[in-house]
Amino acid sequence: MSFRNSALSRRNLLLGLSTLALSGCVSAPRTEMVAPSPAVAPPPPPRPMMYDAMPNEQFFVPAVDVSKVDPAFWRTEVPNTTNEPPGTLVVDTDAKYLYFTQADGSAMRYGIGVGRDGFSWSGRARVQYKRKWPKWTPPDEMVARQPELQPYSIANGGMPPSLTNPLSSRALYIFQDGEDTLYRIHGTHQEWSIGRAVSSGCIRMLNQDVADLYDRVPDGTPIVVLPSRSTPMAV
Repeated sequence: MSFRNSALSRRNLLLGLSTLALSGCVSAPRTEMVAPSPAVAPPPPPRPMMYDAMPNEQFFVPAVDVSKVDPAFWRTEVPNTTNEPPGTLVVDTDAKYLYFTQADGSAMRYGIGVGRDGFSWSGRARVQYKRKWPKWTPPDEMVARQPELQPYSIANGGMPPSLTNPLSSRALYIFQDGEDTLYRIHGTHQEWSIGRAVSSGCIRMLNQDVADLYDRVPDGTPIVVLPSRSTPMAV
């Protein structure tokens, strides 16, 4: 090997070492930290046609905001497992369901709101009669507990019909042994209350559901309100 070639080889070696040394001091390209995208809430379930608006009523009934109602409480037809004969209303206060039993062995099942603790009730009774867009007349006992209801007392003629009247679009009046129990199956515009224990003992339903039930149930229909498993059955 000539001196010139030896010098070139040594020079190349030194350049290579220098390059390696320099490369050890250079930081690796910095990876930019990207904040994770916020979780996207799933879209609300589509509203079935049965919960569309009811524009031809005495008072306009808007479509149900189904995002406020668990789909488990949407109206549906199910097998009749109540052991009650066709044409009977069965209220399961614990499960928050009302069933109307049918001749073909099925039942229409509706989600409901039921009475708060201390105001719940149970037993066998009948739907004495039913009304569209009823007045609301709170019983005197309720007025005594809530004096602000005095303007709507029985003596003062009750509250006129409206969507926000506590009975809303429909009411079925429940009698036991010929006596008014003061309990009702009625509509509500408060979708969020379905599936909960919120009322003063009455059974509340979505307005679209109570309208459907109203058309199925004749006067005199028997009703069975099952007791909560935590309370004794009333007789």
